[in-house]
Amino acid sequence: MLPDIDSLALFVRAAEMQNLTRAAEASHITVPAASRRLALLEHQFKAQLFERHSRGMQLTPAGEHLLKLARDVVAGVHNMRAQMGNYASGQQAVLRIHGNTSAMTQFLPADVAGFQAAHAAVRVVLEECWSDEAVRRVRSGEADLGVVVEGCDAAGLWCRPYRSDRLAAVLRVDDPLQGETVRFADLLDRDLVGLEGGSTLTRLLTAQAVQQMRPMALRVQVRSFEAVCRAVQARLGIGILPLAAARGFEQALGLKVLPLSDDWALRRMCLCVRGEPAAQTPMQALVAHLEGCAKDEVQGA
Repeated sequence: MLPDIDSLALFVRAAEMQNLTRAAEASHITVPAASRRLALLEHQFKAQLFERHSRGMQLTPAGEHLLKLARDVVAGVHNMRAQMGNYASGQQAVLRIHGNTSAMTQFLPADVAGFQAAHAAVRVVLEECWSDEAVRRVRSGEADLGVVVEGCDAAGLWCRPYRSDRLAAVLRVDDPLQGETVRFADLLDRDLVGLEGGSTLTRLLTAQAVQQMRPMALRVQVRSFEAVCRAVQARLGIGILPLAAARGFEQALGLKVLPLSDDWALRRMCLCVRGEPAAQTPMQALVAHLEGCAKDEVQGA
């Protein structure tokens, strides 16, 4: 009996998350059902795939090898489903782009719209997620291209430079802090409002606070840029967000936005795909278009 695709997809999730409960939740099945599926895979392959311990699940050498193979199989099935779906819409290709929140809030939708207008035969599906999640989805085949913040673990993927953004402090308009810019160090004595701990931005700020050997008082954690700004408006602290995104809320919520002057506050983004796109394919055209948008940004700066 051949292993089924749902079991292979569950195996990939369990291997990446190193946690059966979270893998089961992501697969929309119960933990006992997930455990049975993995046990059946081990029976079918006649090899132990995981070592289970109190801290989670660790792949065995056999499991490591299967992970590489299973990712290719799952990616192929996702691509097959997407390509066959085009027959219903009359389009010739579909490209699934998963972009991080910063890119989605600022420039990615407009860049993708420019590509879509010039390539009517290609259907583009765009979804927002954290950078680490975008990388995971590209690896698993759930996404064709990820837009992520440079510095996240994209090992094994083919990456190209994209646009950049600068971080900025978000304060109430009546806040006494003044100036054209502000240093991150000058904010560490204040209560901060930030994104949830899994976000690339929160991890970056935490790492910078550690480098300066200063505690960071993260008083409020939320899931969106708008929620950060509304918490700042409610006097719960100050926020740190991408400059362009923060300015979108500035006037409506009675805020002021001060760019961070620190060198690391200029963040670069990159485009990630499973492998270098073949010439004269929709993916190659999409990557070239997005790279062109990034070059226009540099020239217009």
